Amino acid sequence: MENKSYLVQMSGTGVLGKATVNGKALNGSAVNGKAVLGNGNFHHVSVNGSLYPAKAKSRRLRWEVKPSEMANNTLNPIRAIVDGMKLSPNPDKPMIALSIGDPTVFGNLPTDEAVLQAMRDAVDSHKFNGYAPSVGYLKSREAVANFYSCPEAPLEADDVILTSGCSQAIDLALSVLCNPGDNVLVPCPGFSLYKTLAVSMGVEVKLYNLLPEKAWEVDLQHLESLIDERTSCLIVTNPSNPCGSVFSKEHLQKILKVASKHCVPVLADEIYSDMVFPGCDSPSMASLSSDVPILSCGGLAKRWLVPGWRMGWILIHDRNDVFGSEIRQGLVKLTQRILGACSIVQGALESILNNTPQSFYSSTISFLKSNSETCFSELATVPGLNPVMPSGAMYLMVGIDMDHFPDFKNDVDFTERLVTEQSVFCLPASWEGTNTPEDD
Repeated sequence: MENKSYLVQMSGTGVLGKATVNGKALNGSAVNGKAVLGNGNFHHVSVNGSLYPAKAKSRRLRWEVKPSEMANNTLNPIRAIVDGMKLSPNPDKPMIALSIGDPTVFGNLPTDEAVLQAMRDAVDSHKFNGYAPSVGYLKSREAVANFYSCPEAPLEADDVILTSGCSQAIDLALSVLCNPGDNVLVPCPGFSLYKTLAVSMGVEVKLYNLLPEKAWEVDLQHLESLIDERTSCLIVTNPSNPCGSVFSKEHLQKILKVASKHCVPVLADEIYSDMVFPGCDSPSMASLSSDVPILSCGGLAKRWLVPGWRMGWILIHDRNDVFGSEIRQGLVKLTQRILGACSIVQGALESILNNTPQSFYSSTISFLKSNSETCFSELATVPGLNPVMPSGAMYLMVGIDMDHFPDFKNDVDFTERLVTEQSVFCLPASWEGTNTPEDD
């Protein structure tokens, strides 16, 4: 028997009638055999016996700790392909890995001195060593809003959420728009992270085709055929990873028309915004939308060539208040799960955006364009290889006519042999389910 002491408030000269403490009756003879007297004050009483029902036995007989369903459902489709490949580089040739979208890997694309100086100044100021608000410093969000605001799609600080890189921006955007059992429309070929995140959330991925013969434009008819009542958002990547394509204003308007017709919000992955080659023009989706709400995800990683600094953002474009306060508040709540963007980079952000010279951007684009032209012209001379000339970003896709390569079953075999003979590693497009006519 347990004997526990509790505070009881008395009424009048004692406990009147029958009273209970945690389900135990208190009366004149039930508490230690004596009546409980009082003057309206708190008194200690002791109650013999347990006041709580017996707990069910919870002791486990052995250790059994398993990963969560989310962990089990998280899979990078690239890893599923690459881990099964037999990669044995040619020992006589240095390995050249072209499989990662990191512009800093080879050291030939440094960021600008103004960007580095902004970081030095932020560190030396000693103002940004603590935690920032979960959505980012107000001054930093104002800087992003001012940088991207335009008359067709105005922005204020409250429309900006700073994140730990564009990847977290995409994660938050999907998390606020999607429930388990929903589906999202994802470009094919497309960035593998979309599928990794969606599937881990219990969200179905529906791949809509991009057409290589039309410079990777969206197959609009196929896109529209995939939409149903559980479609929570349409992901549009422009400029494209991994295609290097850039959608025209007219094509973006056609995509928005489909989204508007079916009332589907857009998640615009615009991390390569403004990284387009001369002669191409691709405005932001928000500047063209009259009614479709858009969460635009971007960051410093690619245009400023600092992916390791992990600075991204979500721009909330919602001119007709379709999202209302709920989506905005939902995003704020999600940011509170982890304090994301680096405080020091936030402190440097205003200077980075305002003081990076145009010559730096132009030089980067010129370098990428020159490399893309070299790759395209050289690959185009190889029978059986059909490269698609990119218009921006950092990527180029190559179709393989398997009739010219009877020793290979598919693009994975081709990639393995390329590593074995030349120590050059490219990603096979089949990781995304891509099956263009050239791959048949």
